[in-house]
Amino acid sequence: MHFPAEPFSAGRSRRRFLRTTTSLAAAAVWSTRAEGRVVRAASFPADPFALGVASGEPSADGFVLWTRLAPRPLDPDGGMPHEAFEVNWDVAEDERFARVVQRGAATATPDWAHAVHVEVDGLPPGRPYFYRFRCGSASSPVGRTRTAPAPDAAEGRVRFVVASCQNWEEGLYTAYAQAVRDDPDLLLHLGDYIYEYPARDGKTRRHDGGPTDSLAGFRVRHALYKTDGLLRAAHAACPWLVTWDDHEVDDNYAGAVPAAAGASPEGLLARRAWAYRAYWEHMPLRAASAPAGPSMRLYRSVPWGRLATFRILDTRQYRTDQPCGDGLKAPCGEESRDDATLLGAEQERWLLDGLRGGSARWNVLAQQVMMARVDRVPGPAEAYSMDQWPGYERERRRVLRALGERPEANPLVLTGDIHSHWANDLVVDTDGDGAGARTVAAELVTTSISSGGNGTAAPAGLAALYAENPFVRFHSQQRGYVLCEAGSRECRCEFRVVDAVDRPDGQVSTAAAFVVADGRPGLVPA
Repeated sequence: MHFPAEPFSAGRSRRRFLRTTTSLAAAAVWSTRAEGRVVRAASFPADPFALGVASGEPSADGFVLWTRLAPRPLDPDGGMPHEAFEVNWDVAEDERFARVVQRGAATATPDWAHAVHVEVDGLPPGRPYFYRFRCGSASSPVGRTRTAPAPDAAEGRVRFVVASCQNWEEGLYTAYAQAVRDDPDLLLHLGDYIYEYPARDGKTRRHDGGPTDSLAGFRVRHALYKTDGLLRAAHAACPWLVTWDDHEVDDNYAGAVPAAAGASPEGLLARRAWAYRAYWEHMPLRAASAPAGPSMRLYRSVPWGRLATFRILDTRQYRTDQPCGDGLKAPCGEESRDDATLLGAEQERWLLDGLRGGSARWNVLAQQVMMARVDRVPGPAEAYSMDQWPGYERERRRVLRALGERPEANPLVLTGDIHSHWANDLVVDTDGDGAGARTVAAELVTTSISSGGNGTAAPAGLAALYAENPFVRFHSQQRGYVLCEAGSRECRCEFRVVDAVDRPDGQVSTAAAFVVADGRPGLVPA
């Protein structure tokens, strides 16, 4: 099977493009198997595990293990010959692998950039494990992962990090070093894992490998980001749950609508197909998420016993075009159209059904763009971000009403995208948001890992922002992440910040902390 390596002409129809690529999802399931010759006694000119290891998608009896063979990571083919290679894997109870509980072999094929996705199952619930890969005489770093609690486990605690937006050029990944020391059970990455921008001078470091306008370009960009040692260490420290935003493909794209004036939908669909494929090749995702051309189902639920359910959303692939010309705008009427959607009809039904029927103590929505309707202009005038949920107001209200139907379900909304920390009470009434509106959930917006540079703890106009939006409890434009720990009685969340990302000695501290009590939506300062 061959995948197109260059852009499609504008004359090629979407229907033909989809028809010729729908076999990709089925092929991905078989990406760890190969017909014909498989190299078993392999030797490499350099470390084939230079991109590290990762785990993700924990279940009560297993998880996904990931690696990719790439002795020359910034070559389009990773420095690998066009052959299939056997990759052995081990899972153990101890870091020295004296108590191996499972082992097996997978096949890394050139069609899928010699990436390996192993779906491990049959393990006891709620336990830590260690894993590694071997190919020929080469051994990978050791990773640490864990199984989720048993489906009927109602008590206990879950500790998770929320991260987003890691522009390689704009800063170092210092925040990940502290996140690893925080010893989380999970790390949720909410998008903008890579940036598609061309290289720019005058930044902290520089994008290498050329533009991301082909499958090879996206593969090299993902590989470049994974050459960062702090990012690799964070992947190896715990299982990740990932979703994308826009920069994994193209800034501010909306479904099949390109952001750039004059760009064709056919061109964006081709770019999506390359980007989605490279994303799957570099993330610890199950075969069920494998791409089919320009489509890839990424929304899913991940239960953590009966303590929590993590609902991972996709607000890019299915959305309609941003209303009112995009950007920060006064309402123009388009944002209240019935057919305006961030989620698409199928994903919205899936989400609302899950919220109304779930039994977990904490219902965590991990998604990309801010849900609170934050007015960015003081006084009687109004301006909202049309790329965020306020640009899709009717759908936003449907989701908020569903969140408010079962306060005992303890909804928490996790958000990324905007390179700043926000702690928001999510409020809704029949006429609009304001001081008298009913709080139905808490929203925790994580700032960026590096995007935007060093940032500031006291942005201009902060007092006016709070006065205009009384449901905003905290805001900072420093870099960092959010650390949460949920138990049976409360969920505590801390906003971690880094004082500098343009040098390696940046210091991490906690700028603010809040608690959400069981059965009582809304944020209380800790």
